[in-house]
Amino acid sequence: MKGLIPCGGAGTRLRPITHTSAKQLVPVANKPILFYGLEAMADAGITEVGIVVGDTADEVSGAVGTGERFGINVTYIRQDEPRGLAHCVLIARDFLGDESFVMYLGDNLLQQGLTSLVKVFSEQYDRRAGSAAAHILLAPVSDPQSFGVADLSPDGRVVRLVEKPADPPSNLALVGVYLFGPRIHEAVRAIQPSARGELEITDAIQWLIDQGEPVRAEVLEGWWIDTGKLTPLLEANRLILETLERRVEGTVDEASSIEGRVVVQPGAEVVRSVVRGPAVIGERTRIVESYVGPFTAIAADCEVVDSEIEHSVVLDSSRITGIRRVADSLIGKAVEVTNSGQAPRAVRLMLGDHSQVDLP
Repeated sequence: MKGLIPCGGAGTRLRPITHTSAKQLVPVANKPILFYGLEAMADAGITEVGIVVGDTADEVSGAVGTGERFGINVTYIRQDEPRGLAHCVLIARDFLGDESFVMYLGDNLLQQGLTSLVKVFSEQYDRRAGSAAAHILLAPVSDPQSFGVADLSPDGRVVRLVEKPADPPSNLALVGVYLFGPRIHEAVRAIQPSARGELEITDAIQWLIDQGEPVRAEVLEGWWIDTGKLTPLLEANRLILETLERRVEGTVDEASSIEGRVVVQPGAEVVRSVVRGPAVIGERTRIVESYVGPFTAIAADCEVVDSEIEHSVVLDSSRITGIRRVADSLIGKAVEVTNSGQAPRAVRLMLGDHSQVDLP
């Protein structure tokens, strides 16, 4: 079985987290979101992975490389512009061949791994007996009107897929993980672009259903986060940080306090400060006379001086000075946040890379 990851906004017109970066490279608990998907594939025994890339191809390939660090071999597949997830399958035909494969959206985070799902689907495909043409993951949601929703038969087959229905047939939304046999290649060639001009993977799956092909579904175990917006990204950061084991590899002076599950990575310094976990302080980052509160991930080469920050994500090489208090925020790369000297107040920030903000 092979793997396919639409990445960098290539598969569909995704909402950007920052203006200049591939949002799949935004870190959650100081690890790029994309890496969690690559690790899940490697854990499931998938060694050949195609990554569909667009405008952020250089950033993605620079971060992932050949895939050797994950124990996989990565092939990059260039998409000229966002044309939909089914188009990703279409242009990956030569890479995928006639093998079954799993498509995992690069901006998704799942608590459940892929191992059991891949094992069952792969074994069925190898036996050519009782296999499904596609297998999709579903998750119950409180607002099914905002998602693609599956209508299931009593035996678990997918009867139809409905995109953002006014009257949902269920509360089971499609998660960004799909397993396909080779007939999906015929499906993506058969469908037409949707009203937004994209080849939709839901239309391709519906084509399989209409052709009498079995499409099965599994309800996800555990949480699922689509990290395309600030609030879910911070929630994903919180959930991952809760799994941390305390580890202090940097330096912490005697005037500082490290409380709870905190990771201080190599080369980091904590000086006359309090860090309350779960939290992670990245390599070569300096925390000076500051408070870092729970559910905060500060990446490498940052500096936080005379400030308070909690429930936030800070990307590489950013500096926060004299701020009371930053909360519920995403701060991009090489951002400088300073205080103009007036009375401080809580702020909520979502800043792109290389921004500069002077707060009153």
